[in-house]
Amino acid sequence: MPRVILHVDMDAFYAAVEVRENPALVGKPLIIGHRGPRGVVSTCSYAARPFGVRSAMPSVTAERLCPQAIWLPARMSLYADVSREIRRLFEAFTPAVEPVSIDEAFLDLGGIAHELADGERIARDLKQRIRDEQRLTASVGIAPNKFLAKVASDLDKPDGLVMLGHDQLADLLWPLPIDRLWGVGPKTAERLRQRRITRIGDLARVQQAVLRGIVGAHSARHLHALAHGRDDRPVESQRDAKSISEERTYTRDLVEADAIDRALLQRAEGVARELRRQRVAARTVHLKVRGGDFSTWTRSWTLPEPTDLAEVLVEAARRLFAERIELGTQGVRLLGIGVSGLEAAQPGQPELFPDRRQERIRRAARTADAIRERLGPEALVRARLLKPRDPAEDSP
Repeated sequence: MPRVILHVDMDAFYAAVEVRENPALVGKPLIIGHRGPRGVVSTCSYAARPFGVRSAMPSVTAERLCPQAIWLPARMSLYADVSREIRRLFEAFTPAVEPVSIDEAFLDLGGIAHELADGERIARDLKQRIRDEQRLTASVGIAPNKFLAKVASDLDKPDGLVMLGHDQLADLLWPLPIDRLWGVGPKTAERLRQRRITRIGDLARVQQAVLRGIVGAHSARHLHALAHGRDDRPVESQRDAKSISEERTYTRDLVEADAIDRALLQRAEGVARELRRQRVAARTVHLKVRGGDFSTWTRSWTLPEPTDLAEVLVEAARRLFAERIELGTQGVRLLGIGVSGLEAAQPGQPELFPDRRQERIRRAARTADAIRERLGPEALVRARLLKPRDPAEDSP
């Protein structure tokens, strides 16, 4: 049976969520990010893109291109919660979901769709569910493999739906520029262009022996296969994930102890909620810290028992930060918490706390999860995280 793969890409995700939360922003050029010499554009609305604004652009450049734009700081906890709700919709269609980032994922419809046309019908239903339940739009590519599905989802944004089979390579894939192939960076693209290979179709017509002389044997095989629409990589379900992490880069270095501690708690909270969503527990906690001078530390701590509670994660992170990070007088530019050693969560499994306290914390966490699922991601927030908002108005 041929594979049927979907690539779902949420349209201008951060900006779209902000517009959903504030309809007064509809149709206006909106930039998610922070102004200033260290600022970077996280994303922007489609109304800002005709001015030349793009993701990852320096904020000073975006301000020059679109001075009338409305700027908002990224609210990563909100976007992460919306992403989890959307992922639940994916999993209602198939258990084989591979998240690529907060706003995109691959879905394998094996055993559900028998041909690409079935995948197209399912994709339409999925897009409608996202629109009805989250008031957001997604662009979806349907193809026999991950590479073609990813290409297809980008061909008709926003709110696109494109099917790309092997019989459509000449029309839809081969006219695209060579750097649309995975693995073709600026240097490789320049070497190919020097040989007048500027389009994917040009590379598809080049013999592998010639291509090996340009990019090497391994890359030649890889690029030749992609140019002919071949990609055998499986969709790897998140259920098989080996780690979970959450990190933030701050537009202003965190220097006060309280701000750093709040940031640790916020990251631990996000990781713990994802652990519970996946019904797994973690045995090892990882801390990543980058100072204002870009010095970077990564430290880890193995827990006596696996956990899915933020209280346990943040205590381990605090201990790592206090005992094994030497910032000196500089502040924190980036802070992240991750976990590994994942295993299926067992009801009532022991934690670092005495049993009575552990069960009280666990019941509170599960109640909070249920409230957020029913009423929305911002329906319940820890009092410790209410004021001020996310330290230094963090960005992804």
